Amino acid sequence: MRGNSLKAVVATAAVALIAAGCTSTPEPETPSDVGGELRIYASEPASLFPPMADDNPSIVIIRQLYKGLVEYDAKGAPVNVIADSIASTDNKVWTIKLKSGFKFTNDETVTADNFIDAWNFTAYGPNAATNSYFLSSIAGYDEMQATDPDGDGPKTAPEPAAKTLSGLKKIDDTSFEVTLKKPFSGFPAQVGYSGFFPVAKACLADVKGCTEKPIGNGPYKIEGSWEHNVQVKLSRNDGWTASKGKADNLTFKIYDKQETGYADFKAGELDIFESVPSAEVKAAKAAYGERFFQKPSNTFTYVGMPLNDVRFQDKGIRQALSLAINRQAIIDAVFDGRFSAAQGVVSPNFLGYRDGACPNCKYDPVKAKQILDAAGGWKGGKITLWANAGAGHERWMQAVGDGWKKDLGIDYELNTTLQFPEYLAKGDAHQFTGPFRLGWGPDYPWFETYLAPLYYTKGSSNASGYTNPAFDAAVDEGNAAKTQDEGVKSYQKAEDIIVDELPVIPMWFGMVSDVYSENVKTFVFNPISGVEYDKVVLNPAK
Repeated sequence: MRGNSLKAVVATAAVALIAAGCTSTPEPETPSDVGGELRIYASEPASLFPPMADDNPSIVIIRQLYKGLVEYDAKGAPVNVIADSIASTDNKVWTIKLKSGFKFTNDETVTADNFIDAWNFTAYGPNAATNSYFLSSIAGYDEMQATDPDGDGPKTAPEPAAKTLSGLKKIDDTSFEVTLKKPFSGFPAQVGYSGFFPVAKACLADVKGCTEKPIGNGPYKIEGSWEHNVQVKLSRNDGWTASKGKADNLTFKIYDKQETGYADFKAGELDIFESVPSAEVKAAKAAYGERFFQKPSNTFTYVGMPLNDVRFQDKGIRQALSLAINRQAIIDAVFDGRFSAAQGVVSPNFLGYRDGACPNCKYDPVKAKQILDAAGGWKGGKITLWANAGAGHERWMQAVGDGWKKDLGIDYELNTTLQFPEYLAKGDAHQFTGPFRLGWGPDYPWFETYLAPLYYTKGSSNASGYTNPAFDAAVDEGNAAKTQDEGVKSYQKAEDIIVDELPVIPMWFGMVSDVYSENVKTFVFNPISGVEYDKVVLNPAK
C-alpha cells in the first residue's frame, strides 16, 4: 500500500505479524458510545473506487465505505467478515462461502457475483485498474492482458484473448471457487486487501459516477459526493448488519500540506491527526500526553532507482549510493531518532526478518567510493532527487543528496513540486529522471507483501521497473510452500537478491505518531489497517 507520507491482508497457520500492544482496547459498548462527528486529517485520494485505489489516502476512506471477505484483528490474524469460510486442500483451488444479509447502499444484495464481477473488472487489462496486479495469481489473468505492439507508437493494443478470469467459478449466490495459477498458502490473507472488495453492479455500469459517489457495502456511506481537495463526508450506514460504526459521521478533511492540517488540529478543527510532522513530535508528546499515540510501525521508506535510466543500471552504482547514506544520522537529525534504519526490505515485526540482511545498507563511505570507482565512477552529471510535495520530505532527501555530494562528489538538486496523485502517476509511468522517494505498508501480514508488489516483474508498485527471473522464481517458490513457515526461506532468498541488486535503496521502518483530541473517548489502532475509524468512540457532546 502506498501512502503520502510513506508509500501503506493467512490461512490458519502461524501469523507473521508480532503486534501485541499496538491497539488500544475498546471499552464495552454503552449508549454513549454512539454518536457525534469525527473529523479526520486526510490527503487527496487518487480514487474512491476499490479496483483503482492502491494509495493510502484512498484506502483509508474506502475501508469505511466497503468491507471485504476478511479483516484483521490486533495481532494481524484474519477475521471473517463477509466470508463464512475460505478453504482449500491444496492451496491452489479455494472455495469461498459467503454470509448472507449484506447489502450495498443502493439496496443491492452482496452475492458471489459482486466479487467475481469486481475481480474480473480489476484483472481486465484495458481497464487499467491500479490493483490489477493483485489478481495476477488467479488462473486466466494472463489471457486478460494485451501488449501494445509499439509502446507509445500509433498502433493500438489488441483486445485481450479473454474478458473474464477462467479461475473464477460461481457455485451459487453465496459461494464461488477460485483457482490459482500456482499454489499460494497466503491467498486467504491476501483477499483482505481492499483491491479484493466487492463492487455493486450499478458501480460497474458507471465507474466514473461511483468514484465520485461510491455505492459501498460497509459501515459508512458517502454524504453527497467527493468534494475534491476539500473533504469526503460519510454518515453511518444503517443497512450495515455487522458491528455498527460508532460515530454518526466521519469527515475526512483534505489538506495539501501536513503542516496546515496539523495547525488545524492544534486549533481544534480536527479530532484525529495521523503522522504528526517530525518537527512537532516532541511538543506533541508534551502537550497531549496520553492522547499522543506512538508505536513502531511496518511502514517502509525507500529511495527508488529509475532503472530505465542508463546511469543507474549498474548495480555497483546503486550499491555505492546506498553505502553513502548515513541513515541513522538522518533519523536522529530529522526524525528525532524515532525510526529504525532498514537492515533489509521486510519489517522487523514480520516472520522472516533478519538483522543485517542488507550489507549495503550500512553507512560506509570508504567502501562506497571503492565500489563506485570499480564501476567506472559517476559520469551522469547532477542527480535529480524526487519527492512529493507537502509531506515534509525535503529535509531528509536533502540530507541524502548532501551525503552523496560529500562522500562521492556527486552533485544533486531536489524536485518536490508534484502533489501525491500526480507524483504516483509519474512513478507508475516510469517518468522519474532520478532517484525517487516512495514508501510501502503491508497490505496483509505475509512476507510476500514486501516483495512481489515492489520487485516482481510487472508488480503493481514496481516503480523502478525491476525484473529478475531468479527473484521471481524465489517468490514463486515461497508462495508454493504449504505453510508460511516453510515459505520463509524462499522469501529470504528473494530478499537476498534485492539487497544485492538494490532496485530500491532501503531507508527505514517507521513509527506511528498519531494524536487525537479531547473529543475522542476511545482511540483504536490496527497494525495492518491503521486507525479503525468506525470503532473510534467520541465523548458525548457537552
